[in-house]
Amino acid sequence: THIERHKYTRYPVITMKSTALCSLLLLTLSTGVCGFATRLTTYTTTSSPSSNLIVLRDFPEGAGPSDYDSEDLLPKKAVMVDDKEEDVQIRDALKRELLLLASVTNRGLYTNKDEAGLVLDLVSQLEALNPTANPADHCEGEWDLCYASTQLFRASPFFQAIRTAVGDDNKQMAENGFTLHDRATSGSRIGRVKQILSRDQLINELDLEVGVLPGLPFKVRGTVVTTASMKIVSDKKMELRLENTKVKGSNIPLLNQIMEEELHLELPVGEVYKTIRGDVPVVDVQTFYVDQGMRITRDVDENIFVYTRP
Repeated sequence: THIERHKYTRYPVITMKSTALCSLLLLTLSTGVCGFATRLTTYTTTSSPSSNLIVLRDFPEGAGPSDYDSEDLLPKKAVMVDDKEEDVQIRDALKRELLLLASVTNRGLYTNKDEAGLVLDLVSQLEALNPTANPADHCEGEWDLCYASTQLFRASPFFQAIRTAVGDDNKQMAENGFTLHDRATSGSRIGRVKQILSRDQLINELDLEVGVLPGLPFKVRGTVVTTASMKIVSDKKMELRLENTKVKGSNIPLLNQIMEEELHLELPVGEVYKTIRGDVPVVDVQTFYVDQGMRITRDVDENIFVYTRP
């Protein structure tokens, strides 16, 4: 059954008073604070899934990949959902295929064109079958990022604020900056990406592993924590305002003690924005799908981020 894809409305972004100065400073900050972020080690994936993966109504129960089962997506918070049996079966089939693609592409890091098209189709159909009224109101709790249609680090409000700050007229400059950041930090590894949502706050945690010197087995580990205030403004849309960024949980005991207990290193990024441009960029995030175990969001450029409950 064909399900028409949503048409998404773009929202205006705030224009910078001094685009070149602000973007340069912010991209420098992103490299300094989050300079560990990168792609995972490349590996060979299986052949691209065939198009019959999305013949949904002919998908027999229990025939999905054994690696993933809808029963694994257990709720931590009850939400009001559409429990029509036919829709439940279709959603479960869609989620199984989506999670399989997330696995074989390493959270989207090594997605080819065909796989990206399949993911977009699966996500669009899930969004059309969203079972939860007012999805933005039902995102509280802890979520793990399992797929992104762009760089993993762009799930963080830190980088989304940079994209918003430069505006649509300078979008390509931001994209180039993100690409340079990705390449410059190719010697590091991104581990778990987690978001914790409360009623008025979003915390993004990015686990990183960085090699000290090429050829040496010793690596420094830590977690980059970015905090943003959150305001729900419609049934699907939430607005984020960046507050601060810090690094915690280093595997070097002395360094960890110095950063967390003595220096209390925390970069007040929100105040930096206020100093440079007079206000904090408002980051628009839209939640088009949420149920008891999965959440799908899109940023201002319609990049897709798929989260599951841990």
